[in-house]
Amino acid sequence: MKRHLIIATAAAAALVAGGTVTAVAVSADGSGSARSGAPVSARSAAHDTAAADSGTAHVQDGRSSIRMQDDDANGQEDRREARAAKVSAPDAAAAALKAVPGTVSGLDLDADRAGLVWEADVLGKDGKWHEVTLDAGNARVLNQHVDTDEDDDAKERAALRNARTDAASAARTAASHGTVTSVDLDDDDRGKAAWEVETITKDGKEHKLLVDPQTAKLSAVPAQSDDDNDNDGADD
Repeated sequence: MKRHLIIATAAAAALVAGGTVTAVAVSADGSGSARSGAPVSARSAAHDTAAADSGTAHVQDGRSSIRMQDDDANGQEDRREARAAKVSAPDAAAAALKAVPGTVSGLDLDADRAGLVWEADVLGKDGKWHEVTLDAGNARVLNQHVDTDEDDDAKERAALRNARTDAASAARTAASHGTVTSVDLDDDDRGKAAWEVETITKDGKEHKLLVDPQTAKLSAVPAQSDDDNDNDGADD
């Protein structure tokens, strides 16, 4: 902590002077040495400060401890991800809220270039939408930023405020049907909000379930009938 404080102080001094400074790493015994070839410009210091104020987290290693490619060639991607993940959906939600206090509106287990991760959407106490990427192996925060592309849906905000059951509780309720791979607050279900949870069992069967945000009652997602599909646009 002292080491980072001294580096930050030196960078701030450079900002005032309008120049650059060489970062100095200071050990616990007070000795220090210049980090060769690593100048910290005033512009970089200002950028980092602004990023911190906006809720963006800078991490040393943005790679997941579970290396996995996004490859669904054999149709077993979801099963493979569920078996490899060491962090459950409720634990991912808890880790996301430690990074950004607020309310989790969605969780998704996915493999991308960073490896196997949990993507968490959080409506922060600051009123902004945040996206937190977590290592699916140890819940470490890999990336965190304010999602400026998120549609500001007043209906979803209201549903989150009024919900008595949160995303973690919805995941625990649905866990009896397999490993939870996705949780999302769906406010378009016949005008009534519901937690939509996806699970997968060890034999590869996938389930889509609904958890009532008020009562925590569990139900299956109604399947669309063939008649409904055939009648779409029939009167056009």
